[in-house]
Amino acid sequence: MSVTGIYFSATGNSRYALEVFLKELDPSAEAFPIEDKNAPEQIKLHDEIVFAYPVQYSAVPKIVRDFIQKTANLWNGKKVFVIATMAAFSGDGSGVLARLLKKHGAVITGGLHLQMPDSIADEKVFKRPLEKNTANVEKSVRKAQKAARDIKNGRYKKQGLGVMPRFLGYISQRLWFGHRTMKYYSKGLKIDPEKCVGCGKCARLCPTGNISVQGKTVSSAKKCTVCYRCVNNCPMKAITLLGSEITEQTTIEKYISASGEKL
Repeated sequence: MSVTGIYFSATGNSRYALEVFLKELDPSAEAFPIEDKNAPEQIKLHDEIVFAYPVQYSAVPKIVRDFIQKTANLWNGKKVFVIATMAAFSGDGSGVLARLLKKHGAVITGGLHLQMPDSIADEKVFKRPLEKNTANVEKSVRKAQKAARDIKNGRYKKQGLGVMPRFLGYISQRLWFGHRTMKYYSKGLKIDPEKCVGCGKCARLCPTGNISVQGKTVSSAKKCTVCYRCVNNCPMKAITLLGSEITEQTTIEKYISASGEKL
């Protein structure tokens, strides 16, 4: 088996889940973010792909949609296992990406849903205590490891790939909010000038190149994929997006440290 990992990750949930999964499945396999210029070449070189990503509104984030379109000619005949990370129920998180890949000839081998800490740092919805988030991460680690072991024994988990999960994903979120993932968010980030020190970390981390920094002036264009990477990593908590104040920054390292889990 020639396998590689491809992922998009905002706060580290999907990256960590993929790394845990690959370590159990094939310790020699590497994982590449979709922003990496080498990611398309890795798809070319390997027969089997594990694709991990965070679900938004039971849908695929715009940046992931763009990546699939950009690499459309590479997926034909590739065997793909989809890992979908989410804060709560998504219905068909793995299925919605699987359907996009199947349009380009991919063979979907299975799907896995993992509950992880919510990344929307400026809203109270889905926020859980540190202990609960840490327990969810530990549970997801065990679930990912078991799924990988099962694959080595020829059993592929099919979570989120059926007709009923598709219906539930549509009726619970996509019907109402799925349109938000069809284009980039254009309203811009909200920067608190009293907190911002102009360090530029947000611009360096932004996966779409949406943020620019000149001195202490931070501005954003109209290509935000609402991943919350900048909001969760701002050292001064100076950035908000959908909400008006930071409730909790939720990068995966916080929960790995609390649980003592190590790769």
